[in-house]
Amino acid sequence: MRSFWDPRQLSHSPSKELHNGAFVPYAEHIGRPKSILAAIGATEAAVDHGEEPLLRVHPRDYLDFLWSAHKDWRAAGREGDAAGYVWPVVGRRPLDLSRIDARLGRYSYDGGTPIAAGTFESAYWSVQSALSGLDAVIGGDPVAFALCRPPGHHAGADYMGGYCYLNSAAVAAEAAIAAGKSRIAILDIDYHHGNGTQDIFYTRGDVLFVSIHADPKYDYPFYWGHADEEGAGDGEGANLNLPLPRGTALAGFARALDTALARIAAFGPDLLICCYGADTFTDDPISFFDLQTIDYPVIGRSIMSLGLPTLAVMEGGYATDALGGNVAAFLEGLQ
Repeated sequence: MRSFWDPRQLSHSPSKELHNGAFVPYAEHIGRPKSILAAIGATEAAVDHGEEPLLRVHPRDYLDFLWSAHKDWRAAGREGDAAGYVWPVVGRRPLDLSRIDARLGRYSYDGGTPIAAGTFESAYWSVQSALSGLDAVIGGDPVAFALCRPPGHHAGADYMGGYCYLNSAAVAAEAAIAAGKSRIAILDIDYHHGNGTQDIFYTRGDVLFVSIHADPKYDYPFYWGHADEEGAGDGEGANLNLPLPRGTALAGFARALDTALARIAAFGPDLLICCYGADTFTDDPISFFDLQTIDYPVIGRSIMSLGLPTLAVMEGGYATDALGGNVAAFLEGLQ
């Protein structure tokens, strides 16, 4: 299996995040990709596809904000990383906002996703890794892996959150459609619901989004991921959320996966994008499922039983010491 990565994805390195009422060390740190790289071996360099694929998903004003936010933060006399502290819960609308504090709230939804000096560069190359993996799959490879870091599935078209800034899976899906694919399925198996991806495609009938995740009544991102969110307009019925309780082990996860795969097979996609999060691991410090390393090859083989060209993109997973082994185990199943 070909894997794609760019070392500029290490440039993003915030120091702190707001978590459970305290500022704590940033969980999505550079030790994560280093652990994965040590376990999976050789990767190929991502190819730069430019901004055009990003602009199919993310509007220009949002990209410009991500590029300039840290510079504007420092120009305002602030120290450390740029982070929001006020959000427009009601009446979110386009406004001409000059102060960086206001723009951070305009383009984000939580206080745990700071922007550091290298954030835009890393997020840009994370997307380019996904696009390079897509090239391999469209070119005839049955499966490819993109080590996307920072992750992407919480990022909406014009907002960041959950350690995510640009949505790699969504950009890859749009790129596949631009390349002539007519129907794309996205399967998200991160512990947390992929709210940004859901938002981007919620009214679309040509992209099926299926997510297996922790019940948002109890877990982040809370406001998305409920079972009654089924799509709207042209996308009605093209969104399937399968929330699971804390403590779910392989048996319960496998039942949900069977349901997910049946829906994907019925949809009849040309290509599958799998958003893989290893934060379903039993020892993950911020998540509460009970999957073991030996379970990930089983999950991978089930996904490949669909017989679809498949691009796997990396999302979460914060048990750094075990992360590389968990990713390698999942990739073993995909092969």
